[in-house]
Amino acid sequence: MTDSKPEKRTSPIILGLTGSIGMGKSTVAQMFERAGVPVFDADAEVRAMQGADGALVPAIEEAFPGSTGPEGVLRERLGEQVFGDKQALARLEAIVHPAVGLRRQEFMIEHGQAPMVLFDIPLLFEGNGHKQVDAIIVVSAPADIQRERVLAREGMTPEKFAHILSLQTPDAEKRARADHIIDTGTSLEETEAAVAALIKQLSS
Repeated sequence: MTDSKPEKRTSPIILGLTGSIGMGKSTVAQMFERAGVPVFDADAEVRAMQGADGALVPAIEEAFPGSTGPEGVLRERLGEQVFGDKQALARLEAIVHPAVGLRRQEFMIEHGQAPMVLFDIPLLFEGNGHKQVDAIIVVSAPADIQRERVLAREGMTPEKFAHILSLQTPDAEKRARADHIIDTGTSLEETEAAVAALIKQLSS
């Protein structure tokens, strides 16, 4: 009887990164990128497709008249048509999500030889993106730190913050469903050390 070795993995480990608003997800994604892990930023892709001459601009204008201009989607005007309206939000998502999925496929083809890749997806659980990844990483910080960060943003109000939270899976639930948690309530140096340690753990 001969020992059988496990088959060598030929595709990247797919990590899904998520976290509620103000938790530092984008900062953590940058740390992974600096460490050499290719990052697919869903928000950045959406911004590009909604910018001047963006691929999604005609479809969004058709569905939400007056929400676009020469510079692309006018986020404030689109927000006025979508804010608090679940049906309108669903119409917008039906335009955006398939396009993002296509970009993600192109990203995977480009980085198919990498040991691991990271999907930076804010609504990982809400959009069922967690089913497409091998491991889920949640960034989390204490609620008071989160609130302080978010309310410091230009144009943010307590009401807007509360509404955004109502649309997101609660932080406690995200943490419970996570395979790994990155604490962003600490210093940037400590957070970056935690990212490096996680990459080393996953690589082995």
